[in-house]
Amino acid sequence: MADYKKLAMAALLADGVVDEAEVKVLQKGLKGEDGKYDNDALSFLIELREAAQKKAKAAGAALTAAFEKFFFKVMGDNVLGDGHISEREVKFLSEHLLADGKIDDGEWTFLEMLNKKAKSKHASFDKMYSTFEAKRAKQKK
Repeated sequence: MADYKKLAMAALLADGVVDEAEVKVLQKGLKGEDGKYDNDALSFLIELREAAQKKAKAAGAALTAAFEKFFFKVMGDNVLGDGHISEREVKFLSEHLLADGKIDDGEWTFLEMLNKKAKSKHASFDKMYSTFEAKRAKQKK
């Protein structure tokens, strides 16, 4: 049987970008019956973003603003679902979003949003945030 996730990913990236029309398809297709995006949807988006970043880098381009906005909305809804950032959620972010040890502008904006909107944060989030804040400061010099 075909792996439909791989097929969908290949179709979405056939032209090298996830454009606004494709984001609309993702928004409808990945949303659960409850109107939310579950962990499977988020996992798919993470894989798609990683593949899209590789294609964009090879082409000397960037991810589309529409895809980045959608990706970080789903990620934010998942992490801040209860308003708190747990140790498990920090580990998830470290493993799936910041695993390369680098932080691009979209990722940094996302971390800043989490930092501001979270009602409470596990200490490991503050440590991770400070680490990337220092890396960003060095990059600016």
